[in-house]
Amino acid sequence: MSRIGKNPVTIPEGVDVQLQGQIVKVKGKLGELSLNVHDEIGVSIEDAEKDSGKKGKVVRLTPKTETPTAREIWPTMRTLVSNMVVGVTEGYKKKLEIHGVGFRANLQGKDIVMTLGFSHEVRYTIPAGIKVDIEKQTELTVSGIDKHLVGQVSAEIRAHKKPEPYKGKGIRYAGEYIAYKEGKKK
Repeated sequence: MSRIGKNPVTIPEGVDVQLQGQIVKVKGKLGELSLNVHDEIGVSIEDAEKDSGKKGKVVRLTPKTETPTAREIWPTMRTLVSNMVVGVTEGYKKKLEIHGVGFRANLQGKDIVMTLGFSHEVRYTIPAGIKVDIEKQTELTVSGIDKHLVGQVSAEIRAHKKPEPYKGKGIRYAGEYIAYKEGKKK
């Protein structure tokens, strides 16, 4: 039995969860998300009083069969539902830092224009549902309600110029450790 999958997802106040067959729709103050739950996993919305004595509702996911696929996908589906609830209440953020002389980024409409040491500017179009803030020209904050999309956009921006191991120039996540290499010896 999965330690993650067996825990129900608590629905906080101000969040509306609807169940239409295998589709879970979560609506909160920041937006709305939906997830098509795998066919081998059962989904139900129950009262929380059964488990903990607290009032409110919970989303409970259970495997329909004891197949290896159902056991593997069960905790994943539970985590995805939990991430949707957190996303519509608090949202997700990733901070990126640009290191290097002359390296910078600016917003131009729905595009991020980056100068990264190439002979040309690098343009990245921000997808719908994502907000990018540039505090300084070297610090970006990617935010949104979908955890997967925030991580994917951050990874795509970082991929334009990954930090190199000699001086650390490039785009990195805030707090990311770069293993530096020693330069050539004479």
